[in-house]
Amino acid sequence: MFTGIVEEIGTVVAVVPGDDDQVDARLHVRGPLVTSDARHGDSIAVSGVCLTVVELPGDGVFVVDVMPETLRRTALGGLTPGDRVNLERALPVGGRYGGHVVQGHVDGVGTIASRAAGPRWDDVQVTLDPALARYVAEKGSITVQGVSLTVTHVGDDVFGVSLIPTTLSATTLGTLAVGDPVNLEVDVLAKYTERLLATAGAR
Repeated sequence: MFTGIVEEIGTVVAVVPGDDDQVDARLHVRGPLVTSDARHGDSIAVSGVCLTVVELPGDGVFVVDVMPETLRRTALGGLTPGDRVNLERALPVGGRYGGHVVQGHVDGVGTIASRAAGPRWDDVQVTLDPALARYVAEKGSITVQGVSLTVTHVGDDVFGVSLIPTTLSATTLGTLAVGDPVNLEVDVLAKYTERLLATAGAR
């Protein structure tokens, strides 16, 4: 479980294609902070995708396997060496919950539709699959590239967020351009609410 509060910006060191049917790619990512106490089997969110540490070769680098399903459903398939990624360790028991409930299970890939700079912030619009729009509410929470954000407005296939100076400087959202893909995770509470209402109606 994560909170969408990015701890550091990491760098992709290598992308190694898988050599069997079980592993499609192996990512080597440098993140000195998130590896400072990492162990084999730990979970680290990479731009919003929960991945499992399989190796710790040193020099602040961790290695994760990325399955074909993950590459199909997220923007990780487009990563190349040198790309920057948002990193967050799993929330420890008793840890401070600064964002919202984030699973690291990406629901879809959106696209930066527009961004406008304000005096100290950026207003950004992101397109999304209309099937996901029903889970997004004005003033509700959404995760973009692993960052917990508050929705400023929502339409049939687009939503808006405002990025404060800290978000612009401490995450990769500050450098994303129009047309760039982003991983999206809607609020899991909305999905559970829908499921519960549907189940109750069927009884």
